[in-house]
Amino acid sequence: MSDPTYTPPNVWKWDPDNGGKFANINRPIAGPTHDKGLPVGEHPFQLYSLATPNGVKATVMFEELLELGIEGAEYDAWLIRITEGDQFGSGFVTINPNSKIPAMLDRSVEPAIRVFESGSILFYLAEKFNAFLPKDPAKRAETMNWLFWQMGSAPFLGGGFGHFFAYAPEKYEYPINRYTMEVKRQLDVLDRQLAENPYIAGDEYTIADMAIWPWYGALVKNMVYEAAEFLEAHTYTNVTRWADEVACRPAVRRGRIVNKAWGDLASQLHERHDASDFEHRTQDKLESQA
Repeated sequence: MSDPTYTPPNVWKWDPDNGGKFANINRPIAGPTHDKGLPVGEHPFQLYSLATPNGVKATVMFEELLELGIEGAEYDAWLIRITEGDQFGSGFVTINPNSKIPAMLDRSVEPAIRVFESGSILFYLAEKFNAFLPKDPAKRAETMNWLFWQMGSAPFLGGGFGHFFAYAPEKYEYPINRYTMEVKRQLDVLDRQLAENPYIAGDEYTIADMAIWPWYGALVKNMVYEAAEFLEAHTYTNVTRWADEVACRPAVRRGRIVNKAWGDLASQLHERHDASDFEHRTQDKLESQA
């Protein structure tokens, strides 16, 4: 049976009860819905986030900087529960008027600088600490090429394929086929690049890897959308090799659990304020203490 057709009205009207997993937080207007300030810790950087693929980019970057011994990159990571609408609180909207995680305040300068959009956070920190962004002009340009590739491509993966394959209230053949074709094309782009390079932008691990891995690495390892079999992810052997190698990095293992609030309790660190939190304040430890 073919998909039912839809004739758009002359003027679109918002239906708040439009179904879907995230219908309760989707709306066609911006701005805060309620007054709520944000907590502030003692470190130079304040991160407000959730361990979605976009959020993981930021926490991995912070942990990679700390792994290098850069003490100025110490950060407090605060949990923003997007399904509960925390991103529409007045304090969060002040930092990110787009109401999306992650958002960050750099309080090492006066006045503090707000940084939002995950790619912007990666670039800002890379420039500030002179790390994970090559100095050589050609290598730097290649890194930026792939960083912006991710920013432009991931909406087709998340908002397109992921939504219609995993989250839409009904499954329809046309949108699933359309976005599956595009996601497989993107995976082929990455697979061809990684066939000739150990990392996304060449022979160095960069912010391009940090941007792409939480989306496409997770996809081929079946950690998002449960679509690996459907996409024949195992056939993208170079992406799989790279995904496994990045996942083994100590900073990545730490960063991926910061602001995580689902799954195995040992893999959840709701807030991060000190390096010792990974040992003492994961949810399994906190609940056993309680």
